[in-house]
Amino acid sequence: MGTTMKLYEEKGACCGCGACADICPTGAVSMVSDREGFRYPEIDEKKCINCRRCELVCPLKTEKEETAESSYFGAQAKREALRYASSSGGVFPVLAEYVFRRQGVVYGAAYDQNMEVVHQEAWNQKELEALKRTKYVQSSLQGIFRRVRERLEEGRWVLFSGTPCQTRGLRLFLGKSCPRLIIVDLVCYGVPSPGLWQDYVKYLERKSGGKMTDFSFRDKRNRDNGHTCSYTAGGRERSVSLFGDSYARMYFADYSIRPSCYACEFCTPERSSDFTLGDFWGIERVRPDREDGMGTSLVILHTEKAKGVWEQMKGDLHWFPCRREEILQPRLREATKKPEGRGLFMHLYAVLPFSIFRMLFVWHMSRRDLWRRLIRK
Repeated sequence: MGTTMKLYEEKGACCGCGACADICPTGAVSMVSDREGFRYPEIDEKKCINCRRCELVCPLKTEKEETAESSYFGAQAKREALRYASSSGGVFPVLAEYVFRRQGVVYGAAYDQNMEVVHQEAWNQKELEALKRTKYVQSSLQGIFRRVRERLEEGRWVLFSGTPCQTRGLRLFLGKSCPRLIIVDLVCYGVPSPGLWQDYVKYLERKSGGKMTDFSFRDKRNRDNGHTCSYTAGGRERSVSLFGDSYARMYFADYSIRPSCYACEFCTPERSSDFTLGDFWGIERVRPDREDGMGTSLVILHTEKAKGVWEQMKGDLHWFPCRREEILQPRLREATKKPEGRGLFMHLYAVLPFSIFRMLFVWHMSRRDLWRRLIRK
């Protein structure tokens, strides 16, 4: 048995999709959390047979695929209940219904019993509820690529939703075009640390005196485009402004994002998925008549398959066509920039008790916000 390869030299060269672990025929690759709380592949040299399959499915080691001409739309589900329960305009559950009508299965990010974010499968509308709404956490895909392959081999329709690097990992894992597979990637700001999220959950549980059972990053109760967070812990629901939630502030201050996200190659409208979905930021400029505080979805169709599906589902949507320049929000132009101080942020997270670390972060952000207000004056 020969020596094994190293899958990455620097942390920024691994997106953590887990395709390498799922493709390994001997179980030699496992995903292990580092001190920042992100999962990275580790190889058990005793099990490795040097087949190099792990390297061939890496989204960051393979050349970018050519893309066809795309079509751009804004859309809102006609059924208000779908819109309310979704982070943006409710297009994802309408697309899921298309698959359910064909006895298919849907994969997306959900909370498990420990409030960890994992990809799960849904076979009906009831199970789909867990997959709705944005989760600002990198999800675990352990075993999911294999399960998707199994469902496709059964002749099932499959809808898979994930970040662009996760969907790229799935396509490389499958290694072929699948007529009954619909791939949806997201307009992604960058993925935050799962370890940091778990520490935040434990912090809120201690503060609330009971187990957390739900968390909504984009609650629409105030008709403010989802700028409210709400969570249930200890049997009681609480809500706060999205930008008043300390975990969300760490994310939107760009400190808690995975290293590879700062050099993401997928921050462009040109993708090799079928659909790209996201919030339609800037809707008030493009179609102010559609802005009601309840969210509008940005929909980009990349393939003939997507355009065919769109023709069959658009009757359930209020929609309008757009030009490319009208949909170019920041994360479709360039990757999130790495902030100064990220190294110190993650170092303090690794060495301090979480409550003290959080308190220092809140103090730092309050001081920074005060300084900015003084400068404006």
